[in-house]
Amino acid sequence: MKTRVLGHNGPTLSAIGLGCMGMSEFYAGRDDAESIATLHHALDQGLNFLDTADVYGPHTNEVLIGKAIAGRRADVFIATKFGILRDPTNEAVRGVSGRPEYVKSSCDASLKRLGIEQIDLYYQHRVDKTVPIEDTVGAMAELVKSGKVRYLGLSEASAATIDRACKVHPIAALQSEYSLWTRDPEVTGTLAACRRNGVSLVAYSPLGRGFLTGAFAKPEDLPADDYRSRFSPRFQGENFKRNLELVEKVKQMAQAKGTSAAQLALAWVLAQGDDIIPIPGTKRRTYLDVNIAALDLVLSAAELAELNAVFTPDAAAGLRYPESFIASVNV
Repeated sequence: MKTRVLGHNGPTLSAIGLGCMGMSEFYAGRDDAESIATLHHALDQGLNFLDTADVYGPHTNEVLIGKAIAGRRADVFIATKFGILRDPTNEAVRGVSGRPEYVKSSCDASLKRLGIEQIDLYYQHRVDKTVPIEDTVGAMAELVKSGKVRYLGLSEASAATIDRACKVHPIAALQSEYSLWTRDPEVTGTLAACRRNGVSLVAYSPLGRGFLTGAFAKPEDLPADDYRSRFSPRFQGENFKRNLELVEKVKQMAQAKGTSAAQLALAWVLAQGDDIIPIPGTKRRTYLDVNIAALDLVLSAAELAELNAVFTPDAAAGLRYPESFIASVNV
């Protein structure tokens, strides 16, 4: 397994991680037995970076991870998150909390569900506009001092917030959506902020929530209860058709190179810097092996330039989140 270092002089992790959200929620086809088999297979292959959050399920994904890693704690680096509040009566309604007392209670709850004594990487899932980032990160830093957490991270934070947070305590990672069709970290300055502060970028949805794999030819290919078909603007109506044209170019390039669209898309993310660790999500062993194989795919300067020309920062049609969710990113 190829490796990359997290943050400034941080731990050495597998160069690709595993996003576990879809194992428990949002994407159709939940199968806990196959998910656990996939998690075990990942660890057997040397992929040791697992990503979860208390909001996934909610809570059930952490429980699943805890069950899967029982007896294998030394083999895994666990990242989880706090901060998103969900309305139990309406899945489209979300709130955010960065209150210090909430930080601490959330950590204790996650430790219990995961069945571990220390979280390797603890993220603030979304920044709370009503609480100074200094207060939230200060509370997170206390968790490090108490031994409950090893490293701290932020998710979807702005460049200014990253700069402020790093003055309180070292931040090892910023998790943000980053892929061929989501170039926001480059445009907003968050990638630059990460690099001047020694923060790794953990790229979630590096395969565009599966769209960049070429697996979908029409909106109907997604189950009716899937998050993407219900809420994601890029998977709906005319946006879907326009984005499909982009993906066709990826498929053509992949075919010419003798690889898959998924591997080409992941190889592009990996080529953007050794300080970037993509965490594609899957709940099946077959797809996991496809993703890991992308580590051996080398793209030439000409191929990277061709992909960049197709996937300009504004190439994708539609917002990456519904309007109601967008307000909580890049804060």
